[in-house]
Amino acid sequence: MAETGAAALWQQGWYRYARAMASPNFGARPDQASIDLLVLHSISLPPGEFGNGQVQRLFTNQLDWDAHPYFQGIRGLQVSAHFFITRTGELWQFVSCQDRAWHAGQSSYRGRSKCNDDSIGIELEGLEGGLFEAPQYETLTALCAAVMAHYPIAHIAGHEHIAAGRKQDPGPGFDWPLLKQALAAPEPFFPPST
Repeated sequence: MAETGAAALWQQGWYRYARAMASPNFGARPDQASIDLLVLHSISLPPGEFGNGQVQRLFTNQLDWDAHPYFQGIRGLQVSAHFFITRTGELWQFVSCQDRAWHAGQSSYRGRSKCNDDSIGIELEGLEGGLFEAPQYETLTALCAAVMAHYPIAHIAGHEHIAAGRKQDPGPGFDWPLLKQALAAPEPFFPPST
């Protein structure tokens, strides 16, 4: 018998409508972890260049460090996110949501540290502080709704909110009111400053 509803969208933490590209940069979540936080980021490699596949290469340890001078400053970096949304709204997935991706770094939110342990990381292709495209918001809204239907999400925050003073993405160009309205989630889901 076929699965119906939200369960049909997920297979061992992999989202049906995302293009899968497995990253080696992940680990097991702690046994007591409750996946209750969505963390939004922005990324482009090199900064301000879009649609070139460099983010996908970074998350899968295939980036040619000599391909651009900027890459020398991040040489050897091993990071990942669960999801990446391109400027055109294309959705990629690198890590099962059952596992811990390496996206938050040193972080603290809602009274807990080590946000990688119990969060799902979503990267939006863009510049920190810059604007994002309508197709990205459409994909993000659909993804958030699917994640919220499958996991006990109680909080949505930006990297800037969980690593205050260290990170500033997605920044002032991200339209929090648009996401709030689209998801119709209660106000406590979101950081107070949004």
